[in-house]
Amino acid sequence: MVFTVHNAHVRVKMYTAHMPFPSKTDRNAILSAALEELSSGGIRNLSLRNIAATLGLAPNALYRYFSDRAALEGALADECARRLEMALRKAVHGSNAAKTILRMADAYLHFARNNRNLYEVFMSFHTLDHAGSPRQSLWSFTVEQVQRMTGETHAREAAVALWALLHGAATLEAGQVHGENKPATGFEFGLNAWLLMAETPSSTSRTRKHVR
Repeated sequence: MVFTVHNAHVRVKMYTAHMPFPSKTDRNAILSAALEELSSGGIRNLSLRNIAATLGLAPNALYRYFSDRAALEGALADECARRLEMALRKAVHGSNAAKTILRMADAYLHFARNNRNLYEVFMSFHTLDHAGSPRQSLWSFTVEQVQRMTGETHAREAAVALWALLHGAATLEAGQVHGENKPATGFEFGLNAWLLMAETPSSTSRTRKHVR
């Protein structure tokens, strides 16, 4: 609907229809809607069209902020990394080295358990981590905490081993594969083995030479 206003010098048209990109819409609003969509429907049902409809936008309006679905998934993966790092930092505050790892492990599994769809995006979206990215920040924090036990030489490989253990445990739990013959306490066994090796990092070199 259009109204025209006249005066001696000015003729102005005022449109009551929605602008194609409402001022209330921004990258954060789209990301927030995507998180809700992801939470309810999972990664396989994540749809730019549904997100646009939730925000009252035409689908192509989202392309101003996210060029395609991959760009949106990348933003969701970054958001997961930020939230996971916050959870880990909160869990380890004021703890000694070994207790830090135990608290990190508990916080990691708790996060994965309660944010399964977001965690799935995080683990399935593959990209090179660049300096300053949320994923790189999460990794640097993890290595820093692991290094308190292992020393600098083996910190990164020990961090990878810890990550593999945690992700494996999260995946097995999500798949509900544990049972009498596949006890969930296997994770505790693995974590205790990791802690034992981390506390004696020199044994890593001896073990490697023996395997060769």
